[in-house]
Amino acid sequence: MSELVIIESNKSGLRQDRKFLWLVASVALVGVFEFLSLIGEGYKLNRYIAFPFFAAIIFAVGWQTLWKGVKAIASLNFRSINLLMTIAVAGAFYLGEYEEAAVVIVLFALGERLESFGIQTSKSALQSLVDKTPKTALVRRGNIDEKLPLEEIKISDVLIIKPSDMIALDAEVIEGASSVDESTITGEPLPKDKHKGDKIFAGTLNMQGYLEAKVLKTAKDTTLAKIIETTFAATKTKAETQKFIETFASYYTPSIIFIAILIVAIPTIFFGAPFNPWFEQAITILVIACPCALVISTPISIYAAIGNASAKGVLVKGGKYIEAIGRVRAVAMDKTRTLTYGKPKVTDVLPFSDVTREHLLACAAGIESYSEHPLAQAIVDAARFENLEIHGVKNFQAVLGKGAKADCVVCYDTHHCIGKLPFITEEHHVQDEIIKKVEALQMMGKTSIVISSHGGVEGVIALTDEIKSESKNTIAELRKLGVETVMLTGDNHAPAIAVAREVGIKEVKAELLPEQKADAIKELLERYGATAMVGDGVNDAPALALSSVGIAMGAAGSDTAIEAANVAILNDRLELIPYLIKLGRRALSTIKINTTAAIATKILFVILAIFGISNLAMAIFADVGVTVLVILNSLRLLKFK
Repeated sequence: MSELVIIESNKSGLRQDRKFLWLVASVALVGVFEFLSLIGEGYKLNRYIAFPFFAAIIFAVGWQTLWKGVKAIASLNFRSINLLMTIAVAGAFYLGEYEEAAVVIVLFALGERLESFGIQTSKSALQSLVDKTPKTALVRRGNIDEKLPLEEIKISDVLIIKPSDMIALDAEVIEGASSVDESTITGEPLPKDKHKGDKIFAGTLNMQGYLEAKVLKTAKDTTLAKIIETTFAATKTKAETQKFIETFASYYTPSIIFIAILIVAIPTIFFGAPFNPWFEQAITILVIACPCALVISTPISIYAAIGNASAKGVLVKGGKYIEAIGRVRAVAMDKTRTLTYGKPKVTDVLPFSDVTREHLLACAAGIESYSEHPLAQAIVDAARFENLEIHGVKNFQAVLGKGAKADCVVCYDTHHCIGKLPFITEEHHVQDEIIKKVEALQMMGKTSIVISSHGGVEGVIALTDEIKSESKNTIAELRKLGVETVMLTGDNHAPAIAVAREVGIKEVKAELLPEQKADAIKELLERYGATAMVGDGVNDAPALALSSVGIAMGAAGSDTAIEAANVAILNDRLELIPYLIKLGRRALSTIKINTTAAIATKILFVILAIFGISNLAMAIFADVGVTVLVILNSLRLLKFK
């Protein structure tokens, strides 16, 4: 498994460092002899000393490359880079250029080591997820606390979580309170308070309190396990540019071998030219034509971009989605739980007659405290936030789909009804001015709850889905990037338009069913091209699947969201969408710069070699040089902000 391979590579880091130092020392050693050979023949080693000396270095450093090259020759695999290196080394030995042969293999080995280092470095954010996963946990069974391997812990077992413990499994707090650092999951640096009934995730850190929590998922099904599995799978999903380059290289390499054969054959067979000079030029072409920098130009950039996104709490399912989001020209957004928090909030408390605002809210909260409806809970929360003494009630009766009735023990007129306007009109007389007020609130996208008694309507409480503080800035940032934003929502027109007006979205499509959202995405794809869909990953699944990039918001703890979308924003931060588009664009530009530099260098030195101007040493240093530059340029994506 990929996870195990990377863990093993970390364990053998000291050995790899020694290998790198040995390669650097080998480069320095053969570089000295190569420099002396360039000064003049008198400075070169005697061939009887040079042959075994450089052969020993070549086999010590590059035996794996040579063995792969021999196998490629045996299987007639002319697309292998190792085949090019093997031919180049053998050819240099035939020509008596032992120093060049050593330089070829040592620098190629160093380039491979640098490539490996680049990929490991770019995967560092992913590796941290693996490292943070505990292997055992303290569990209470009966009256006994015992430390068990995660594989033996079952759903509904009780975890004992002490201060500074890493949480081992997804669970629900049943006892205690604490702050939990969830940065490994969400990328958020600030700890979150956890109380009874709250969910906690595997791989997060308990800060100072004591917790007991009931296990919700086994080790293989935790949110962290899903993130690790999905992220490592993402590194295997090749970007479209990478697929193109690999296809190009598979034709390019045999073409270069054919050109090298012609360079030797045509002058020597048809014009009687000496063999060795043209053979040396052919070997030079094979070395400079080695597409190392070209082949690694995309994967390192993609790995670095995915690693950068992971560190900020964004799960990207593959390189092709990094590229796709960099090409996005339109973003369709759901309203609820994307632009808004998905929780109603009291915005207006409007008393009528002689009732005070505080009295109205306290009475309404007393009745609604018996209901579990989100609107009822919002009214209770508003009263508690203002430290009001909530009225006691009796004879509570819920009327399904309409509202509730109850007797308030505080109010002089005890009987009360609470609910939407049609329900109140069934029970009591409602004045025209109140009807107009409710209609005005509805035009503003607000939901109105009316409270009445035998004496008439006492007041109206208006609620709305609270808009996220970052929504307006996110839409403005997208506009600066030249990206159009469209709202696609199943909510009513009035609240949808009100939210759109507040955040700066001009185009709104409301009252859409899931399949209608998918049709809207098809239309946007035709109009703008690459289009991203942002939703909660559940009821938006058809639209997410049809879009160029499906982005799920607030996906921590939601398997459905992680599976439905191409990109999952685990921490619910809407402002990460412009960041992702910028990151995608930077990744695309980095890949273009890398491939252009690699191809331009190849073309230049191939032309020089054809005209006999280049030599083997120049070709080697140019090839390794552009490879190093490509790696360093790609790794800059890890620092992108």
